[in-house]
Amino acid sequence: MGFEETHETFIARHMAARSGERRGRLERGHREAEKLFCKNVWWKLHGHFDGLHPEYEVRDWRGLSYFCDFVWIGPAVKLVIEIKGFGPHVRDMDRHKYCNELNRETYLTAMGYQVVSFAYDDVAARPDLCVTLLRLLMSRYHAQIAPLGMDKLIEKEIVRLAATLARPIRPIDVESHLGINHRVAVRALIQLCENGLFSVTRGPRHHRNVRYEAKEAAWRQL
Repeated sequence: MGFEETHETFIARHMAARSGERRGRLERGHREAEKLFCKNVWWKLHGHFDGLHPEYEVRDWRGLSYFCDFVWIGPAVKLVIEIKGFGPHVRDMDRHKYCNELNRETYLTAMGYQVVSFAYDDVAARPDLCVTLLRLLMSRYHAQIAPLGMDKLIEKEIVRLAATLARPIRPIDVESHLGINHRVAVRALIQLCENGLFSVTRGPRHHRNVRYEAKEAAWRQL
């Protein structure tokens, strides 16, 4: 099935399972911004809606109901996903609403949720960035279907290290982070370059590899 049919089935399934205000909130709340996120970001990343719950009810620190745009319930995390338009979340927000929003996010984090927000403008105009960021986040919680060999595990961890450091990395960075020897670190970095995931910057005499930088394609491997 394509997106439209799958999305329609997804919403119909949740509607059938709800009643009262939970059903009403889904009818009223899942609108253009939320559907655009489903189409431009979630569908591109997963191709299905398994584990994703639209307009998911939680309680805030006051005991009041709050409906998150989405909650993804995975094997090791409950991920709150909010789509925030500039108008209602910035331009039209007063100090009281601003405080409540921050307090709610902190409370949800304390209750075991991880909260992530995407700007509506990015969902609409730069969805590939949203896909990349969401892939990086969710890769921490997705179990591998097939076990990875040690070499592949090292390469994945190097990509994570590059994202964490946000700068070109050196073999010594990999050695310190993974507790491996110099030869293994260099071999893994060279393999990442050969796979088109990293580029290399050589020393002034062009005979020694000194720094390696992750390319955009590297983030899609996580």
